[in-house]
Amino acid sequence: MSASPTPLWGRAEQQDFRSRVRGCLLGGALGDALGAGVAGLGLAAIRETHGPDGLTDLAPAFGRRGAVTAATQLSLFTVDGLIRAQVRRDTGAWHPPTDVYRAHLRWAATQSDWGPDERRKDNGWLACEEWLYARRDPALTCLLGFGDEVMGTLEHPRNPTARDAAAVSRSAPFGLLVGWEPGLVFQLAVECAAQTHGHPTSYLSAGAFAVTVHGLGRGDSLDAAVQRALGQLAARPGHQPVTDALQHALGAVRQGMPNPERVESLGNGEVAEDALAIGVYCALVGEDVRHGLRLAVNHSGPSPATGAICGALLGALHGETALPPAWLAELEGRSTVLELADDFAMEMTQGPALHGPALSTPGWLARYPRG
Repeated sequence: MSASPTPLWGRAEQQDFRSRVRGCLLGGALGDALGAGVAGLGLAAIRETHGPDGLTDLAPAFGRRGAVTAATQLSLFTVDGLIRAQVRRDTGAWHPPTDVYRAHLRWAATQSDWGPDERRKDNGWLACEEWLYARRDPALTCLLGFGDEVMGTLEHPRNPTARDAAAVSRSAPFGLLVGWEPGLVFQLAVECAAQTHGHPTSYLSAGAFAVTVHGLGRGDSLDAAVQRALGQLAARPGHQPVTDALQHALGAVRQGMPNPERVESLGNGEVAEDALAIGVYCALVGEDVRHGLRLAVNHSGPSPATGAICGALLGALHGETALPPAWLAELEGRSTVLELADDFAMEMTQGPALHGPALSTPGWLARYPRG
C-alpha cells in the first residue's frame, strides 16, 4: 500500500485541518456519549423515560454523564495506529493495516488488564491513559477479532458473518488522511474493518464512511462526500446493500420534516449499512450539531454507534467550534481526545520536522514508538 505525497500546508490550511480533526474526533465521542445514555432502549422506552421529545441532553451511563463507549476507545487507538504507521515509514516498513491492527491489540489489552503495563515498551502514551482501562460494552466481534495476533485479510476475514456497526464506528480516522487518494482511504478502511467484521456489507460500510469523512476533510459538502463514497462502492463485490442504504438516506432528506419515525424507516441500525445510513441522514438534515445528534440517538437501534457516526461527520464538516460546548464540558476523556487530535494533525502536516531517516525527535518517538 502506498500513499500520494502530502500536500503543501500553509498556516491557514493547517489550522483548518486541525479544526476538522478535532471536530471529527470530539464529535464522534459526543455522539457516542449521547447515545450511551439510551443504549439498549427502544424508541417507546426512550420517550417514556425522557419525555415525548426523547433524549435531549446527556444522560448518565456507566455511572456518569458524558461517558463514552468502546466505539470512542477504538477510534482513538485507530488514530494512534495511523500515526505509528507514518513514524515507522522511516524504517522502510510501510504497511498501515499492520500498525492499526497492533494499535487495536493495545486496545484489547485495556479490556482485560487492570491498568497500563509498564513492562510493555511499545505502549506509547495513549495506552498509558488509565481512563481507557474501563470496559464499555465492547462488541464481542471486536474482542474475538483482536483476541490474538493473527491478522485477517479480505480473502480470509475474521468473523465472516459479523454485520454489526462496531467496525464502522471506529473508522472515521481513516478519512482524516486527506493527503491520500479516496481509493486508498477506502482500501485501508475495509482491510482494517475485516479484522473483526468479515461480512462484506460491514467492511464496505466502514470504507464508505471513511471516504465520506475524507471528502469533508477536503472541504466537500456532505452530499458531495456521500456521492464520492457511492462511487468508490460501485466497483466492489457485494456493495449493493450499502449503496441502497446510502441512497435511501439521501432520498429520505426530501421526504419531509425529520423525526424519529423517519430515522427508523432507514432500518434498525443493528447492521452496519443501516447504522451508516442513519448517521448520514441525521447529519444531512440536522439544523445544527445538537439537533443532528439528537436525531441520531432517538431510535430503537444502537444509539452509541449511530451517534458516533453522525457526530464524526458533523465535526469533520463544521470543525470543533460548532460542537455544543455544554456537552463538551462533560465529555469523558476530552483532554485525551484533543491531545491525540493535535498529535495527528501535527504528524500529517509537519511529520518531516518530527522524524525522518536523518532526524529523530526522542519525545515524539517515545509517544509513538516504532517497535
